[in-house]
Amino acid sequence: MRICIVAEGSYPYVTGGVSSWIHALIQSMPHHEFTIFAIGAEEKSRGKFRYEIPANVGEVREVFLDAFLLEESRWGRSFSLAKGERDALKSLLSGKNDMDWNTLFRLMRDNRWETSTEFLMSRDYFDLLSELCREQYDHLPFREMFWTVRSMILPFMQLVRETLPEADVYHSVSTGYAGVIASLGKYLYQKPMLLTEHGIYSREREEEIIKADWVKGYFKDLWIRYFYGLANCAYESADQVVTLFHRNKEIQMELGCPASKIAIVPNGIKAPEYVDLPGKKPDDGSIHIGAIVRVVPIKDIKTMIHSFYAVKREVPNATFTIMGPYDEDPEYYRECLELVDMLGVEDLTFTGSVDVKQYIGRMDVIVLTSISEGQPLAVLEAMAAGKPVVATDVGSCRELLHGNEADGVDGQAGLIAPVLDDKEIARAIITLCKNEGKRKEMGQIGFQRVLKGYTHEQFIHWYDSMYQSLLREGARE
Repeated sequence: MRICIVAEGSYPYVTGGVSSWIHALIQSMPHHEFTIFAIGAEEKSRGKFRYEIPANVGEVREVFLDAFLLEESRWGRSFSLAKGERDALKSLLSGKNDMDWNTLFRLMRDNRWETSTEFLMSRDYFDLLSELCREQYDHLPFREMFWTVRSMILPFMQLVRETLPEADVYHSVSTGYAGVIASLGKYLYQKPMLLTEHGIYSREREEEIIKADWVKGYFKDLWIRYFYGLANCAYESADQVVTLFHRNKEIQMELGCPASKIAIVPNGIKAPEYVDLPGKKPDDGSIHIGAIVRVVPIKDIKTMIHSFYAVKREVPNATFTIMGPYDEDPEYYRECLELVDMLGVEDLTFTGSVDVKQYIGRMDVIVLTSISEGQPLAVLEAMAAGKPVVATDVGSCRELLHGNEADGVDGQAGLIAPVLDDKEIARAIITLCKNEGKRKEMGQIGFQRVLKGYTHEQFIHWYDSMYQSLLREGARE
């Protein structure tokens, strides 16, 4: 079976999270042939893969969003759009949910124009945008509106005009541009589509846009509705939608995805690989705290450092080991080092990329301070290793640590703290540092919970079955 995985801003350019998930999925299904349609942010990333591409990947098709912004064209051609085409484009620009995606796909891929910018500099587009502004945005400066909307939809339009590899199943691992491309695959080749959402892409874009300096206040709403519109494309097109935990399913339903399409399939981990790992030496008198994390802002390493600063005053023999790459955002890493120096924090180490299994067995507590997560592999690794966790209340962390009715394991595998709250995070870490019995109890609960509901074998079996099922359904249509 040929499976086209569409990834945006992740595999194979970024380590951890969604990328690790994709890599594990492909490696575990050598009987299928995969194509990767990789959407990256910047052309300079081309070919710079952070993973050794598995032998069953036939092609990595790379496209980059920044390349599209360099196109230029001349002004004023006319293409005589049909009413249905105008309505579909207008719905995209205004972020309506009743989008006619098939008409929009046909329009975007039309050969009446050679480049996307040729269309976006046409009289048809200008007239349509002017009409939309008069109806909905007459308070906004038209010139700013024109260039904002152009930069907004140009990547979308160019992506849709890309040549898409033919496959038996299209599998997008987020909504957004990736979801649109997988939807396009379904439209072009009449093949089934699977959507897996780890986080909620449109909610994450909304949070970024609200905080962003590059979007003026009165255009933020436009951008946010645009990304919700793209999510609607994926929800509408997908034959099956997968989410990792219950709360995400509720959000997807709130955003318009039919409940009948949604299945909850948690991530899985190869639990046996985390048994009998190298542990602490008998004479080791330190309390070892660890974090399995990329050093990037969304992981909130600065709050982690502030928390450990407070922990050291209560637990002087504590150490902190941050295990993960720090070269993805060098400026943020430098700021973290400066914060460590400014606070005078001792016994804190950044290891860079390492084999976590060589470290985690020596840890007494694992910490995660993320601002946003889906179902973090770091927490599953800690649970598989029998380590208690202190995590912020994001994604499925609460469900993983406190359990749910389905997993059948009572008790807590760690403590939950509020996001950005270094004092509460420190308080939770100190609690576990000072109570060896609680650490062991929570570690065992986490280990049992992983065996019950979060194994690699369960996760792979579900996806393999789903691919086969979608293939059969596609063949019947």
